Amino acid sequence: MKAAVVTDFSSALELREVPAPEPGPRQILVRLETCGICHTDIHAAHGDWPVKPTLPLIPGHEGVGIIERVGAGVPETRIGQRVALPWLGSACGECGFCVSGWETLCEAQQNTGYSIDGGYAEYAVANAHYAVPVPEGVPPIEASPLTCAGVTTYKAVKVGDVRPADRVAIFGVGGLGHLAIQYARIAGGFVTAVDIEPGKLDLARELGADRVVDASDGDPAEAIQAQGGADVAIVLAAAPSAFEQALRSLRRGGRLVCVGIPAGGVLPVPIFEAVIKGVSVIGSIVGTRKDLAEVFALHAAGRTTVTAEARKLEDVNDAFEEVLANRVPARLVIEF
Repeated sequence: MKAAVVTDFSSALELREVPAPEPGPRQILVRLETCGICHTDIHAAHGDWPVKPTLPLIPGHEGVGIIERVGAGVPETRIGQRVALPWLGSACGECGFCVSGWETLCEAQQNTGYSIDGGYAEYAVANAHYAVPVPEGVPPIEASPLTCAGVTTYKAVKVGDVRPADRVAIFGVGGLGHLAIQYARIAGGFVTAVDIEPGKLDLARELGADRVVDASDGDPAEAIQAQGGADVAIVLAAAPSAFEQALRSLRRGGRLVCVGIPAGGVLPVPIFEAVIKGVSVIGSIVGTRKDLAEVFALHAAGRTTVTAEARKLEDVNDAFEEVLANRVPARLVIEF
């Protein structure tokens, strides 16, 4: 099969012909139709984070495709089913996190496209229990971004406890942000979208943002505070400065939800202000299988839209450059 492979953290991905994997017990073989390109894939390819993937690696955790074969212990009735291969490739299923609905915090988890090979290939194997069915009527090019960008921001809105009439500031309108705006509105929030790109601010308006703030033209925290401050600020940008601005944008009792992971980023939190204002700083990491099923159900019902552009696997390195140069309206998706 054809695959894009990380062979060195300082080199571009290599397009290679490699053996197609075989499904083992409780596994499925999926013929990929699409795979979204997430900024996390770039971090993986560059070895940006403290825990680095083992090379060689096939990245990609927004894979969507058709089950072609199943391993022992998987019903053959699943053959032909369209499934998504999310970041949470598997978990132990037995620890306190798993049994309490927080499987994404399992310390024994495997992550698609990071600790196990992912969707930048024509075929991938996956744990059958963690491959999430895609509903009829949701095309693969839309399902792929929902598999990470969608479920990640949906979960962020949940853990931020967004309630009707809450003021919600979304920092970063891109692959994640354009979906976060929609989920915050579904939850009943009044949304302020923050970005530095005029085109992305236009997209935010189209998606129903109540206000937009151009972070390249003054301090966004001051602009948001002038509007009364934010009850919830969700940071999806990869710039450390966005986290500091979001923290300062909170009103009393506000919640800062950290989603983006800048390489080497540090968030200074003034203790006096945090205590006096009663603010919370919350980390939010993707979502569970149940969360993703809910994301797909909302999309199938027409409650959300996905902005995506198709690319070929051969163009993956150029696509990475587009993402890093901030030239992407929302999400790029590899089509096979």
